[in-house]
Parts: sequence; C-alpha cells; structure tokens
Amino acid sequence: VQLQASGGGLVQAGGSLRLSCAASGRTFSSYAMGWFRQAPGKEREFVAIISWNGGITYYADSVKGRFTISRDNAKNTVYLQMNSLKPEDTAVYYCAAAGGRWTKNGDGMDYWGKGTLVTVSS
Repeated sequence: VQLQASGGGLVQAGGSLRLSCAASGRTFSSYAMGWFRQAPGKEREFVAIISWNGGITYYADSVKGRFTISRDNAKNTVYLQMNSLKPEDTAVYYCAAAGGRWTKNGDGMDYWGKGTLVTVSS
C-alpha cells in the first residue's frame, strides 16, 4: 500500500483544514487507517484511527471533539477534518495503514505515507 497525504497549509487559530490521504492498491478497504503528527522537536504522536469499514474510531485526547476521521473506500481515501485549530496543532501530519492487529492508540501500523505540513498561526 502506498499512501500520499495532502491538504496541509497555513491557517489561523480557530480555522479549519481537511487533510486527505490517497492510497494505492485494491485492498484499501481491508486496512485500518490512522493519522499521526510530529511537531518540531517532538516525537511523532497518534491523532486518530478508523477501522476498515469506518465503524470504529478513536482519537487522541488532545484532538477529541475538534478532529474527525472518516474514509471513503470507493475512493481509497481517508480524511481528517480539523476544526478549531490551535497553534499547538502545528505539525507534519502522516497517514498510515494497519493490515493486521491495531490498537486504539495507533499501534500496529504497517505502511506510512509522506507527511503534509499544517501550520496554525496565533
């Protein structure tokens, strides 16, 4: 599975962005998909994850209520709708896919895409 994230950019605090992650391959619908982020000088952290059919989602506490993960298996795409953005959301955002067991904290990812930069100005 090859993954390509897009949709990052510069936004003011309080604004919104929607990230997309396009996946190649015919087995996209069998993978759980996750979003992660890495801020400058910090370790990569889990943001959100969605099950293969979209029926189960989990979020990091820091984004719960502001971010929404969704997927369209017909388009081989997973999305991250980000609302009420804060300067501390500034990071490179990555999408990832899990083909086997995964956890609600995002463990178990098998494939990673290149990131897209989100910058939130105060």
